[in-house]
Amino acid sequence: MSEKRVAFYTLGCKLNQYDTQSLLELFRKCCYNIVDFSETAHVYVINTCTVTGSGERKSRQAIRRAVRQNPEAVVVVTGCYAQTAPGDVAGLPGVDLVIGNQDRAQIVELVEKVNQGQPQIEVENIFGATEFEELPIQEFDGRARATLKIQDGCNQFCTYCKIPFARGPSRSRRLKAIVEEAKRLVDRGFGEVVLTGIHLGAYGADLDPAVNLAEVIRALEGIDGLKRLRLGSVDVPEIDEGLCLAIKASEIACHHLHIPLQAGDDEILKAMRRPYTAAEFQDKIDLVRHYLPNIAITTDVIVGFPGETDRQFQNGLDLVRNVGFTRLHVFRYSPRSGTAAARFPKQVPGVVKRRRSREMIALGHELSLKFHKSYIGQKVEVLWEEVLHTGRGDTESQGAFWIGHTDTYVKVTAQNYRGEIGDMSKVAILSATPEGVFGDAVEV
Repeated sequence: MSEKRVAFYTLGCKLNQYDTQSLLELFRKCCYNIVDFSETAHVYVINTCTVTGSGERKSRQAIRRAVRQNPEAVVVVTGCYAQTAPGDVAGLPGVDLVIGNQDRAQIVELVEKVNQGQPQIEVENIFGATEFEELPIQEFDGRARATLKIQDGCNQFCTYCKIPFARGPSRSRRLKAIVEEAKRLVDRGFGEVVLTGIHLGAYGADLDPAVNLAEVIRALEGIDGLKRLRLGSVDVPEIDEGLCLAIKASEIACHHLHIPLQAGDDEILKAMRRPYTAAEFQDKIDLVRHYLPNIAITTDVIVGFPGETDRQFQNGLDLVRNVGFTRLHVFRYSPRSGTAAARFPKQVPGVVKRRRSREMIALGHELSLKFHKSYIGQKVEVLWEEVLHTGRGDTESQGAFWIGHTDTYVKVTAQNYRGEIGDMSKVAILSATPEGVFGDAVEV
């Protein structure tokens, strides 16, 4: 290997995917070739997750895999696990460089120092972070949809969550920088941009003067070529009439919101330190649907939180059904060291958490199927993101399944489309499953 080669492995959320892309472009600017993580490289960068115990375990597995593939490589560990447990990470065999979630612009320079025999632990006190870390990106390889990070950090300190310890206080990106990056992504051919952050709804509260998500939507509205603008997760306290009206007035804002519920019982919500009651959550859903009657609403739910009784779990099932979410992401509570909930009494047995998880997931499938069936017989507009070639059929198009999403984030599969990734077309929906819908492309 004469050229410099670097490989990346990303665990966790869309924010981590964005951060990895930023780091990838820093290496590319310094003449590194980007290779698959399964290949032999000079540098391996593992962007870690600490949200669950599974995330930390998979992070360690990825580190060991990199060391096996090339024991002489520089192994760099960054991300949330690196931020919260730098000493533990640095002690893993083969790790040469540990970087947290700040000051990553110097990553290539630090790798070069390691090559000179100077192993590094570069983890700053994340609670001292006051400014958004500008690591702009140009593209997302092989995708029609691009993520645009506009906020980092969280001030909430929910009792089950390590993210504030990993990401620090809430910091917002300047609106001018957001617009500039969105324009670059559109120029690169991305038809949809997804705004993301750790606590996205808190965007702009720390800026002077303060701004909010509604203003971001209006600022991006005029970008030529931007077909869709999608919001990431938005918490209940940040949803108001202004945000709803901005989405309603926009020609590009997707009619889809991800609003985390986490629990449907007031006592559990209070123990989680979530800043709303079940009734307040339902009231905000009603507000959203008043202005946006056809909106799709997805959510996160945690089952088996410490002390959760069968009655309290049933309250959660009832609220999920009453809201009529279009998709659920269900998580079994996992104790995280350093969080308040890990010390709570009455930890729920694993067998109970698994049973409740199956029951909540089954309800989620029921609601998703109901929502997807409502599209049968309709024509919907789809942004095409992926094509799977089966090798069957007389022509390439006949042997391909095209996959994309509606603005309500319904996954659509069609077999007879003839176009390009990133195009949009109308699809006549013929059938549905809990995972998505199937149809025929009828109009480009």
